[in-house]
Amino acid sequence: MANVPNDLRYTSDHEYVKPTDQPDVVAVGVTDYAQGELGDIVYIELPKVGSSFGEHDVFGTIEAVKAVSELFSPVAGEVVEVNERLDGEPALVNSDPYGDGWMVKLRVAPGALDALMDAEAYTKQIGQ
Repeated sequence: MANVPNDLRYTSDHEYVKPTDQPDVVAVGVTDYAQGELGDIVYIELPKVGSSFGEHDVFGTIEAVKAVSELFSPVAGEVVEVNERLDGEPALVNSDPYGDGWMVKLRVAPGALDALMDAEAYTKQIGQ
């Protein structure tokens, strides 16, 4: 069973959005379910700080031993921070997807998260 924290929001592409200490900034990463499906993560390509993305735009790629997948922005926003640790430690996505394995932090507009799934809806989507 994948870990699906109740306090996060989710996309059908298996990204999560996590609130931060700043009300207009959220952390984005891939879910525990996604990292489990991908297997051992070996490389992650992320955008530069200052990049802007629309909802569902590709913001990077994640490479596992068995596949390369695109990363989709769950909401429109501007990248205000990138998790530089993932350059040298991409396996953090496997070991701690909701903690040290976050990928980018986005500045978003108020209400941007309203259309995303809650934990219950995401759990249903992944069949758990």
